[in-house]
Amino acid sequence: MARISETTVNEVKAAADMVELVSARTALRKVGGRYSGRCPFHEERTPSFSVNAVDKLYYCFGCGARGDVITFVRETEQLDFNEAVEWLAERFGVKIEREESSPAAERERERRGRLRELLELATTYFERYLWETKSGEPVREYLTSRGLGEEVCKEFRLGLSPGGARLVPKAEGKGFTLDEMRAAGLANGRGKDYFTFRLMFPLADARGRVLGYSARKLRDDDPLRGKYVNSPEGELFHKSSILYGLHLARRAIAKQERAVIVEGNTDVIAVRQSGLEPVVASMGTALTERQLKELGRLCRRLYLCFDADAAGQEATLRGMELATAQGFDVRVVTLPPGLDPADAAEGFEARLEQAESYLGYRTRIEIERAPDHQEAFVRVRELLARFEDSPERQRALRVLADKLDLPKEVQSGLAPRTRRTGAGKGSGVGVSANLLGAGDRRERDALAGVVAHPDLKGMLSELTPDHFDDELHRRVREYLVEAPSVVDDDVVGLVAELDARASATEIDKQTTEQLLLRLRERWLQRELASADEPRLPELRRQLGRVRAAIREFA
Repeated sequence: MARISETTVNEVKAAADMVELVSARTALRKVGGRYSGRCPFHEERTPSFSVNAVDKLYYCFGCGARGDVITFVRETEQLDFNEAVEWLAERFGVKIEREESSPAAERERERRGRLRELLELATTYFERYLWETKSGEPVREYLTSRGLGEEVCKEFRLGLSPGGARLVPKAEGKGFTLDEMRAAGLANGRGKDYFTFRLMFPLADARGRVLGYSARKLRDDDPLRGKYVNSPEGELFHKSSILYGLHLARRAIAKQERAVIVEGNTDVIAVRQSGLEPVVASMGTALTERQLKELGRLCRRLYLCFDADAAGQEATLRGMELATAQGFDVRVVTLPPGLDPADAAEGFEARLEQAESYLGYRTRIEIERAPDHQEAFVRVRELLARFEDSPERQRALRVLADKLDLPKEVQSGLAPRTRRTGAGKGSGVGVSANLLGAGDRRERDALAGVVAHPDLKGMLSELTPDHFDDELHRRVREYLVEAPSVVDDDVVGLVAELDARASATEIDKQTTEQLLLRLRERWLQRELASADEPRLPELRRQLGRVRAAIREFA
């Protein structure tokens, strides 16, 4: 796809109303020259979310969420950069210009757009056929018998495919070709409708754009095999990348920092109808890497609730393994045999509270599956060996000891591996602003002051990147001094944080000037410690002038 032009990106940023966008997610009130409210990214009682309406930046002092107007849309709507710019352009009436691309790439972009239009047309047609026709009456009764109300079914855009050759001529009348119908998974090789009298569950991406369908069998003479049949894999539809209901659940998942993953579409609808919103389905299979990538943008805790049968247990195990390997906190919700989430939707929150940890569930399953106690011991020992000591590991060890009646000397042989010390790469230990060293704090405070007082950019430009120890600080200096056309997310995020902190601490211009002088002083002291003899006199003179300038503030 052709890249959106830099001019368009800047025009979108200029046209976007930051307060309007944020106010759609959380109530804001004006405090001085800024706006404040409860953070839309995490639960909180005291407002800690700060918005700069002029520069269109935001920062949460509670959870650390930060960025600009494009970042905000990316995070709240779960879009990539280009999609967020397109979303904003449509919202605020900016015409998108793209850099020149190959004719083939442009044709591909246009074709995908037409296929999405076709799927939207089909979805609307299926909806109307379900809710407005006599043929849809028995299907409406079926939904009622499953305890699914009309309101929630319409929220998920459920529909009914009439079958035969009803949709194909309708689409052709709208200018779509049979080739496009087949590419969208709506027509078969004979030119007839692909789905024949089936209950249609639209499958959408994170933006809510329909990419395909999961269709439930309603008649015995249905030519398609299977109780549920998905759209054929094609140019838009890829089953492994879709989480059913994500476009409706993503806000709740991000806010509650958890996702409940069930197996079936009706499970999602029923649980959401009960009031539990952060629920999605994995399309009837174990979780995939692409699905986990989508979830990883929203939360780190997953609750898995698949059917209690053997297939469901296997899907749970595969999903757990993959999710745990990617750093998710995985919990398992176990239901009685023969019961699925749709049947147990009411009070589902209480079931989450009783969920087993990954280690606890795996330990229990390995013991149950092992042919004898010796094999069970070996399997669980290998499992526990991969984990450092934790309350969950201790509980899993107690389960093993109780089930196998292990003597204490054997239990002692299952002691956890030694915990590594330090906070190196991969340790999972973050560095908050409060734990920064004095040097790092001085660099950040100086940059924050320049953000608050742009007329000091000239003074900042007199400092080279070598005056900053932190690589990200060097990139922020470049951003403030040189205003590069391409800016990465880390720089935008830190600038947003510095902007909010400068406002909160009311850092003044004189303090900023002193901080910039201190950075110059530090650099000169380092140079003096390692400089050759010929350079020493000039460095000493420069250091004397800097210190004299600092004394003037006293």
